[in-house]
Amino acid sequence: MTSSKQLKLIVNGEEVELSARPADTLLYMLRVRLGLTGSKPGCLNGDCGACTILADDIPMKSCLMLAVEGEGKRIQTIEGLKNAPIQKAFVEHFAFQCGYCTSGFIMNAHALARTDPHADEETITEWLQSNICRCTGYKEIQQAIHSVLRQGAKGTDPLAQPKEGQ
Repeated sequence: MTSSKQLKLIVNGEEVELSARPADTLLYMLRVRLGLTGSKPGCLNGDCGACTILADDIPMKSCLMLAVEGEGKRIQTIEGLKNAPIQKAFVEHFAFQCGYCTSGFIMNAHALARTDPHADEETITEWLQSNICRCTGYKEIQQAIHSVLRQGAKGTDPLAQPKEGQ
């Protein structure tokens, strides 16, 4: 019989305790155990990026990350962004169709804005290579990211989340 391990994770700013089996993925724990369904199971082998989350601000494929690897890390899911500028930009630029891949792209783009707020076209393209969209072209996605990075160039915080009621 496989024994479970008690884990302490910080998910979207809140400390959670739960038990995990050794082979439980972080994606499974987020979706099934915590009810955070924004990260999607696409390929389940790390190719599509639909399951992308941030672990200590680094984009990670949660389908490949074991839950035990998340212990003590700050895990952020799409639910934790709460209408961040990149989310609004995706809507304004029609950067999705079916929406299945959107959370992965948004998490990756949010990390890019934090890591390299003055990213050029080549850097944006490189960052997007870890995510796949089967419905639309990547032009609108790149336009959405550019619009957020331009906010930073104008002195506005590209990561600022709106205050309650905005």
